[in-house]
Amino acid sequence: MSTSELASKAEQLKLSENLVYVDETAGNDESGNGTKEAPYKTALSAVTLVANMPEEKQETFKIMVKKADSNEYAEITASALKKAKNAHKIAEKKAKKQAEQAAKDQAQLKAKQLEEQRKLEESKQIKLVLDESLPEPKLIRIKDATENRGQRVKVFGWVNRLRVQGKDMMFIVLRDGTGYLQCVLTNTLCHTFDALTLTLESTVVLYGVVDKLPEGKTAPGGHELTVDYWEVVGKAPGGDDAITNKVSAESDPSIQYQQRHLVIRGDTASAVLKVRSRVMRAFRDHFDSAGYFEVTPPCMVQTQVEGGSTLFSFNYYGEQAYLTQSSQLYLETCLPSMGAVYTMAESYRAEKSHTRRHLSEYTHCEAEIPFISFNDLLDCIENMVKDVVNRVWAEPETRSMIEQLNPDFKPYTEPFVRMRYEEAIKWLNDNGVKHEDGSDYVFGEDIPESPERAMTNKIGKPILLTHFPGPIKAFYMPATKEDPRVTESVDLLMPGVGEIVGGSMRIWDHEDLLAAYKREGLDTAPYYWYLDQRKYGTCPHGGFGLGVERFLAWLLDRYTVRECCLYPRFVDRCQP
Repeated sequence: MSTSELASKAEQLKLSENLVYVDETAGNDESGNGTKEAPYKTALSAVTLVANMPEEKQETFKIMVKKADSNEYAEITASALKKAKNAHKIAEKKAKKQAEQAAKDQAQLKAKQLEEQRKLEESKQIKLVLDESLPEPKLIRIKDATENRGQRVKVFGWVNRLRVQGKDMMFIVLRDGTGYLQCVLTNTLCHTFDALTLTLESTVVLYGVVDKLPEGKTAPGGHELTVDYWEVVGKAPGGDDAITNKVSAESDPSIQYQQRHLVIRGDTASAVLKVRSRVMRAFRDHFDSAGYFEVTPPCMVQTQVEGGSTLFSFNYYGEQAYLTQSSQLYLETCLPSMGAVYTMAESYRAEKSHTRRHLSEYTHCEAEIPFISFNDLLDCIENMVKDVVNRVWAEPETRSMIEQLNPDFKPYTEPFVRMRYEEAIKWLNDNGVKHEDGSDYVFGEDIPESPERAMTNKIGKPILLTHFPGPIKAFYMPATKEDPRVTESVDLLMPGVGEIVGGSMRIWDHEDLLAAYKREGLDTAPYYWYLDQRKYGTCPHGGFGLGVERFLAWLLDRYTVRECCLYPRFVDRCQP
């Protein structure tokens, strides 16, 4: 409490009583005022109050104390009063010293602010001039810096990092989407108004020579740009609106999703998105090399594939329509005209799931292949995953980003584990993975995400989990001949993520498919075009769907698939 507040409190006392009360049990130094109704807790507070009274009043006051073991107030003892007075003197000296230091700090801060303001005003008079006698710069992107070492260049980008060293040197790590470049500015280049007020994420253009760094020094690419001229293209805000105040790695996830447009500028997020681009290309290259054709099915449909409860519906010119759950049915119609086909398109699932591997909108890599067996299908899935990994691993830049994000990753060379659903149920029970109530898993029930992931992580290898019971799989999956209880179906499970691929053979007999529709209670009328595939030259065929975000979460060791797409859409999130 300040001296003025104490003096005011002293004036408010009933001076006619001339007593200050201290109750060591029930008193309160913060809310008390020294009266019998509101006593202090310590003698120090009472002494401090009296010391702030007018001098002629101080000697007339007595301090009355009620000890913890007493019910009555008694005048403070001489020794206790002396001790309290000494403590008050020490506190006064400390407060005086703190006040003097605060005043000194304030004066220094004001002097510093004045000096900075003076420098800023002086900096406005400094104008950089492009030296026309220097060689004409070559406009490059950062990724081309190595092949342009030793010559004068011009490069645009964003200020990714900024460091001032002394008064005559400044380092900028520039980012342009193709890479990072350390740039050094010296002398007058550091003294301009733009230099003194430069902020992270400002866009700049820099001129200079790219030189290889000497031994022992490090920077992105092993070189740096020695700048001879520069300009600000677009200055980003500082202060409260600075990007570091808008979002950081420690921010709450809800803030990070709301500021996703800024988060993706970060080193980690941009690396994930760059690897995603290369992975998408690798999938296309894999299918192209295997003789598949890419098709682009509609995303607005009037049929379901994975169950009506997860459909997003909308009004389509007065008719009910849905966002597609899967392009599988349309891919199957292409088999007679194009052979094996695939698509890389968005799928939509309206399941209100908050798990770290679910999205409402995700990129779906789907394929359908004619004239294959179930074992052929398993081989297709395994070969695809291995080939895509090998393709991105073979690119030095992409491999570097994968190793940055997932240092322990190594491509799988051994065959994937192949396990039947019935074997998985036995494995869970044998290894103590139970229901929450402690009961065993039984044949016929779906294996939830948590035990599925526990099994996959314990085994530590990719698992092609096959032959699921018909009632827990989609209507178009055929029963096996040797055991009609189970279907020719498969999920590919990956350590750390769980399921990333779901696939099966498709019912290819017309009558069997009609029976499946009847069993599921589906109206066949909207599916006339799909049923026609079984009338006009049917054939055994199968296919699969892979979630690209789940594949990336496995490849890059990301905790959630939400990190693996540009702007994630999930329950209660549809912006920015």
